[in-house]
Amino acid sequence: MTLTKDEAGQEGTDDSYTPSQRRIEREALKRARSRRATAIAAVSTLLTAVVLYLVVVNAPGWPRTKETFFNGQYAREAFPKVLEGLWLNVRLLFVCGAAVLVLGMLIAIARTLRGPVFFPLRFLAAAYTDFFRGLPLIINLMIVVLGVPALRLQGVTVDPVWLGGTALTLTYSAYVAEVFRAGIESVHPSQRAAARSLGLSNRQALRYVVLPQAVRRQVPPLLNDLVSLQKDTGLVSIGGAIDAVRAADIIVGRSLNYTPYIVAGLVFVALTIPMTRLTDWVTARMDRRRAQGGVA
Repeated sequence: MTLTKDEAGQEGTDDSYTPSQRRIEREALKRARSRRATAIAAVSTLLTAVVLYLVVVNAPGWPRTKETFFNGQYAREAFPKVLEGLWLNVRLLFVCGAAVLVLGMLIAIARTLRGPVFFPLRFLAAAYTDFFRGLPLIINLMIVVLGVPALRLQGVTVDPVWLGGTALTLTYSAYVAEVFRAGIESVHPSQRAAARSLGLSNRQALRYVVLPQAVRRQVPPLLNDLVSLQKDTGLVSIGGAIDAVRAADIIVGRSLNYTPYIVAGLVFVALTIPMTRLTDWVTARMDRRRAQGGVA
């Protein structure tokens, strides 16, 4: 049989793929297993929710608890005021988060400097991280928010928002510094040596070779620290700042009903969930790239 020129060209470019019967059956089996697993998970979740609901609503003290913690009237009253206070928490998150990343990076670099001349910097950076990682955040906030105004220093603010943000920055920069330091030390020394062999100075090797790899590897733990910082911004209320927690506390103090605390808690949870899911997605993506041999 002789093919024409057009037929031969068409046959040569026909690269369509037809899966085998075994592959089709395997894919169908995987889909069936996936549907079955989803159905089992949905049923078990529903049963668990029903059991928990029955246990809670049939408890002897449920009517009083419902009135005290789940009162619709106070929830409607607290919601707009809690949202208004939440804007302060969001601003603190962005400002303190940026300050924490910068300060944490500087401390980590100071801890990884080489040579005896940099020993004082390494010692001070290590002392800083050890102190603020060991000091409870609530005590740090009290010291800064209540202690600094007592000193009556000229030119130093007594605004509880700024003082609370400073305390958050001091504590979280110590944690973030250790994350950055772990990332820097995880970069193989051959990377720095290769950069030096190409004519880069120590500073250039750190900036262009070591730090990009270190930061990229530590993105998931950094995001986890930011999630924790987001929740802990509510602690600035101990100094009198009107954030979401303080707004709820004012209503509770007036009504002696704790529903506003539940509202504030749910608002923080709703704000935290997207960042948590982003952290999980980034972590899974980096794990896949490492498994495939890509650059993490």
